[in-house]
Amino acid sequence: MKTPNVSPTRLAARAAVALALGLAAVAFAAAAFAQESESSGVKATVKEDATKVGHAVADASRKVGHEVAEKTRPAREKIKEESVKAGHAIRDDSKKAGHAIAHGARKVGSTVHRDAEKTREAVEKKTDEPAPKN
Repeated sequence: MKTPNVSPTRLAARAAVALALGLAAVAFAAAAFAQESESSGVKATVKEDATKVGHAVADASRKVGHEVAEKTRPAREKIKEESVKAGHAIRDDSKKAGHAIAHGARKVGSTVHRDAEKTREAVEKKTDEPAPKN
């Protein structure tokens, strides 16, 4: 079923009008019920009328809701695609930063290791030499 080209705001206004009419009909039915509560035929009629109005309001609201959802689908899809792209960009930037940090840590670690080796060798050389006699 093809829906007419109507803005979501206009659809919401239609739903509000349908709801207001339905509530007015229910209020009118309740007033009629209060005035003639003795008659069981009137009770049944009022109940049927209220039921019909309630169903009509529900049907109209559902149709409007579906139309609004259908009209906003392209915007939702666009937002979804942009969010996915942004998420991938953030992930890639985070990977790059992580790799840079890891590289820096490896470089510092190898420098520390190399300096420790030099220190150890220097200490071992000193211990291999005989102690000076005084």
